[in-house]
Formats: sequence, C-alpha cells, structure tokens
Amino acid sequence: MTTSLASRIHDELKKTVLIDPHSHINPHSPASQNLADLLGYHYYTELAHSAGMPREQIEPNLVLDPREKVSRLMKHLGAIDNTVQWSWMLDLCRELFDWTEERIDLGNWERLYDQSEKICQSADWEDQVLKRSGVESIFLTNDFDDPLQGFDLKRYVPCLRADDLVFHLAKPTVVARLEKCTTLSVNNLSSLTQAISYLFDHFSKNGVRACAISLPPDFSPSEVSDATAENALATVLKNSDYSATTEAREILSRWTFWALARHCAEYQLPFDLMIGVNRQVYPGGVFQGQDLFDSRVSMIQYAKLFNAFPSVTFPISVLASVTNQELVDYSWIFPNVVTNGHWWYSNTPSIIYRDLSARIEAIPRTKQIGYYSDAYKLEFILPKFSMYRRILARVLAEDFAIERRWSEDACIALGNQILRGNVEHIFGV
Repeated sequence: MTTSLASRIHDELKKTVLIDPHSHINPHSPASQNLADLLGYHYYTELAHSAGMPREQIEPNLVLDPREKVSRLMKHLGAIDNTVQWSWMLDLCRELFDWTEERIDLGNWERLYDQSEKICQSADWEDQVLKRSGVESIFLTNDFDDPLQGFDLKRYVPCLRADDLVFHLAKPTVVARLEKCTTLSVNNLSSLTQAISYLFDHFSKNGVRACAISLPPDFSPSEVSDATAENALATVLKNSDYSATTEAREILSRWTFWALARHCAEYQLPFDLMIGVNRQVYPGGVFQGQDLFDSRVSMIQYAKLFNAFPSVTFPISVLASVTNQELVDYSWIFPNVVTNGHWWYSNTPSIIYRDLSARIEAIPRTKQIGYYSDAYKLEFILPKFSMYRRILARVLAEDFAIERRWSEDACIALGNQILRGNVEHIFGV
C-alpha cells in the first residue's frame, strides 16, 4: 500500500514545473558538450580518486582530450556503481541520452560517449534538457564583478555570491576586481561601503533574487564598529604579508558580512547561508574534493545575526544531520530562518529522508525550501530532483497519508509547496 501510495503522490509531484534556487551553472555554456563534461563533475573525480585513481592522471594543470579523460576515469568508476552519485549518471543517461543498457562500464562507455555527444550537439539541446527536466528557471552563483550580460536573466536568475567580499578582501586581486567593476578607489571604509552599495544596485537592476555565501565552521558573525573596521582595513591594504594580518582580516570579514546583511535588509533580499565547510582538509585531493563538514559548527554562532535583522530571510543549508537538528529548532523559533535544500555531503537518500522528516514534521510549511540541484551542468538537475521527489513522496505517504490520515490531495499540495511554492514566495519570483 505504501509503495503504490507514494508512487501516486510522486507522479503528481512530477507535474510541478521547477525553479532551481541554487546552482553553479555557467549561463554562457549551461549544457554539456560530451560525457567528459558530466564525468568531470567533482563527485566523480573525487570518488574515482578515493577508489584509487592517482590525482595526477587528470590534474592538476593537465589538458586532456575529452575522450581520454573519460577513459581514465572509467577505469576507476566501476567501484562506485553502488553510490547514489552513479545512479544520477545512469538516470540522466537514460532520460536524456536514450541509454537502454543496465550499466555503464569499460565495455560500453565509448558507445555512450558517441551517442551522447551526437545528442549534445543538437542546436536546441539546452531547451530540450530544461523541458525534459521540467525546469522553468535556475538561480546562478555570480561573482560580485559579473557584468550579468549575454544571457537570459529570466531563465538564469542572478544571485550575488559574497565569499570573496567577506573573506578575501586582503588579496590585492580581489580589491582590484572590486575597484574595476565599481570604478571606485577602495581605500577606506566609506569607499568600501559605496562599493558594496554599487554591487547591490547593479545586481538589483538585473533581477537578483538573493545574496549567498559559504561559511566556515569557526565564523561567528557579530557587529563591528566602523572605527575598528577602518583600522583593520588600513592594516590589510598596506600589508602585503597575508599571514601577518590574521586579526585584521577577521575583523574586516565580520564588518563586511554585517554590511551585506544590512544591504539585504535595504534591498529586501534573502541572504542564503551555507554553513560549515572546512576548506582543504585533504590538500592532496582533486579539485573540489578537499573540503569536509565540521561538527564544531553551531547555529548559536548566528543567533545575533538573526536577532539583529528580523526583516531579512535567511535560507540556510547545513552539511550534517547533527546541525540539521539545530536548524530545525531555529527555524521553529525564528520567523526569518528557513531550511534550504540538502547540501553536498547531506545530499544522499538516507540523510535526506531523515533530515526532511525532521523538518516537515516540526517547521511551518511555508518555511521549507525543499531542494536545489547545486549543479554545474543542466543535465544533473533532472536526476537530482528526481531523487528528491521520490523521497518527498515517500515521507508524505508514510508520515501524512498513513500516519495522519491526510488525503492524497492534501499531501500533494504540501509537496508542491515545498518543491516550488515556497521558492516563489521566499525569493519573490
């Protein structure tokens, strides 16, 4: 009974046209050209490396023919056919590349390569992928100096990514980029404030729907006085020794973060917080396969922020279930805290099921952004959202239709709100 019930709910949820509220899509080259673009996704390179492939076979600084790159990866990807990440690959190949075989392995990958490359060369491939994926629009991850030109701003929605502004202003290259894109000389706190305002104006004129940042586990945002920040900025700008400015950089990071929150309040933008990444835990790993979550993070580190900016909505992503419990409780209490997707190391079915169950039974239905793809290429939106929909349908069937005796229609309505309705409401799209 549960299986057929979940299947019926799932079939209805599949009809929902999606808005993907977070991705790393390049709007100038959103779809793949060949299988190498897909297997180059960090999940596959890091798992292949974990399974025994030497990093030096594909990076760093190697320029490989796409087919050669796939050939090298395929020698190690047989060891990951049990993972959900590999199931994404199989699903997208079946749905998008008309792949009918049970497996992708050393004996047939070249046939898949040729078949998929031919399909990817279709003039309307981007449109086909979006249509088959049931996706209307996708939020981007835009550097602060992105001119936001040359792409459809309705289909690819700008999002101001603030990591460099908050954590890397001590780098001359970042300051130079900021000065170039704003035409301001950033040499004091007043000019830095003007530069931040310029960025928010620029992004707002181009349809921005959120500001976003990835935050390390030891970051605790708090307000810093302008006088203290002014001294820190002066120290950073005049000192070329990056390691000698640790305290000044930390002060400047907190001030800049707080300034961004103020601008989010002024411009009525949500501020996406992606909390808990400890960078370069494994320096010997492949690109983007060096970072891990850190259980030392706590939501209490952000309580001052939530209290200080009650008009700003904070969609929050966390990497571990232990933090998910705190996030559920904070979203339970704080009106401006919203749960947002299932991110990175929490993006596997068993963890999604547990975390989603905790959210859906405890938090107001209006405060849950169900899922985002975090994809680098359009093709991955389909299998990732398919995975999430199946889990959502199962939770709705078991916990609501059976346990609480909700009607199927009521379950479907809740599912659609979590899949799309809340994205529209929270981000104003």
